[in-house]
Amino acid sequence: MKHVVIVGAGPAGLAAAEHALRAGARVTILDQSEVPGGQYHRGQANFDSLLARCEWWPSGTVWAVEPELRLHVLRGPADGTDRERLTLTPDAVVLATGAHDRTLPFPGWHLPGVYTAGAAQALAKGERVAIGRRVLVAGAGPFLLPVAESLLKVGAEVVAVLEANPLATVLKGWSSPAAVRPDKAGELIRYAMALARHRIPYGMGRVVVEARGDDRVRSVVTARVRADWSVVAGSERTYEVDAVCVGHGFVPQPELAVAAGCALDGGFVRVDAAQRTTVGGVFAAGEITGIGGAVTAAAEGAVAGRVAAGGEPGRLLRERDRASAFAARLAVAHPIGPAWRGWLREDTIVCRCEETTYGELTRVSADPAAPGSHALALGTRAGLGPCQGRMCGPTVSELCGLPERHHRPIAQPIRLGELADQKENPG
Repeated sequence: MKHVVIVGAGPAGLAAAEHALRAGARVTILDQSEVPGGQYHRGQANFDSLLARCEWWPSGTVWAVEPELRLHVLRGPADGTDRERLTLTPDAVVLATGAHDRTLPFPGWHLPGVYTAGAAQALAKGERVAIGRRVLVAGAGPFLLPVAESLLKVGAEVVAVLEANPLATVLKGWSSPAAVRPDKAGELIRYAMALARHRIPYGMGRVVVEARGDDRVRSVVTARVRADWSVVAGSERTYEVDAVCVGHGFVPQPELAVAAGCALDGGFVRVDAAQRTTVGGVFAAGEITGIGGAVTAAAEGAVAGRVAAGGEPGRLLRERDRASAFAARLAVAHPIGPAWRGWLREDTIVCRCEETTYGELTRVSADPAAPGSHALALGTRAGLGPCQGRMCGPTVSELCGLPERHHRPIAQPIRLGELADQKENPG
């Protein structure tokens, strides 16, 4: 019986677990959260029957990967002092570590009251907490719609939902009726009806270019943009709000895959038709292989779990390919316009951990005596804060024309005392 370890209990990881079990494998699932489901389900679905057939390790973190599939794990709450160190050496690993919000910087985005779209939804769905009384939702992609719905359900007043891409750009992704899945069309209609019931305007080709306030956000300035996201002069409009949530798509979290030696393509983990990475025994599924949403992630996870357990994917390949086609259309419909840097000022903070400004980045990156990402980090401290560049990394790389760094030998935070402890139990 093969032992398959699945890292991540979102839609991809849970689907991988189900199909690895069906193929006869022993399955261990790890997730940093205490409950399964990931961002999509947020503990609002019941997975007890699945977890009863697996070894379920909540609050489980893989902090390092060594050759020959040797996984170093911390198990226990991150804020505790009694986390257990364990080592796992499975026959196969499915990495389903997902993605996090990408938020492009703009003047004032560091003020209290500015949230990522994912954080706003997590608080609304998981804690029943609204991020503010009057909230503007802005950015790019269909994720803005469920975020707005979640805010409405917890009593927030959503003053507007703004999609950065103009209508003509979005229609390019859905130029063929066959490209629109019936289930997604139904979701879109439901969201549209919710906005209409609450008389919430939905604008296209408009972005947040500034947040204003002294101690916290008091208002935001929006502007109309062209297809490349360059601002149309004189199109500014101000909204009085006490919170704003912004999301410009998602970026993958491939650190564990990189630590295992897996190759990347454009920042995503490279996989073959059976979700195999370039490293034997390591599979990847979900947002780390390409941003496509929960349905696509689950379809990829199903293939990865079945093959990792030694089974044949069969019809699962067709289901995965249909879902992947939708994901490709999504990328065409909601791109990141290259002219967004025109919103920035010299003093706009780009790296929030180290308060590195746009002006500092451009000056150091233009210095021929300090080439490369290492020199840039040392010269500006961008990416050296607590998040280790996970949040600002894509932005810094794009602004400075440098490749993003994903290699982190210690993939997740670990205390010095835990690292020094020589006791490490086999899992």
